Amino acid sequence: MGSVFENLTAVFSKINIGDYAIPFIFAAVCVFGLAKKTDIFMEFIKGAEEGLSTVKDIFPSLMALVLSVGMFRSCGGVELISDLLSPLSEFFGFPPECTPLAILRPFSGSGAVAIYESILSGSGADSFAGRVASVMLGSSETTFYTLAVYFAATRVKKTRYALAAALVGDLCGWFLSGWAVRLFLGGL
Repeated sequence: MGSVFENLTAVFSKINIGDYAIPFIFAAVCVFGLAKKTDIFMEFIKGAEEGLSTVKDIFPSLMALVLSVGMFRSCGGVELISDLLSPLSEFFGFPPECTPLAILRPFSGSGAVAIYESILSGSGADSFAGRVASVMLGSSETTFYTLAVYFAATRVKKTRYALAAALVGDLCGWFLSGWAVRLFLGGL
């Protein structure tokens, strides 16, 4: 009995379930559509048309956001604001290396990842700054990108308190990431 279990374990350990997930979902959708007697191809075409329509609606907002973030980074705006905020971040015990990440994260996910990688390569993954950057990157959101995409897709004009609430959440994530690393992982 033990050898059968070991043989099955050896066989299943070589199979990567992730390789079969997409084909399985595709096959399940096809079988479901056939069972419901739906024209699967026409439904796919309708979905693709709706997707392209959504892209057409969202694209101007995304292009403006991407261009403005690129200009802000290239002109040195991130470094200027980081230098101005460094006394405040040091007062709260937040590592100054992570201030550019806190500034750029609400605007750009890829820009934040680039800064995150520079923090890890400069300070190390197990440093206080590296740990704070990891917690902050995992617990924050690209606020302006998300609001631009969702509000443009749903054609919402009056966002009310969404931006203010999201930015307060980002600010809390900024300060609490340093506190959480100190509390759970030690201050280093």
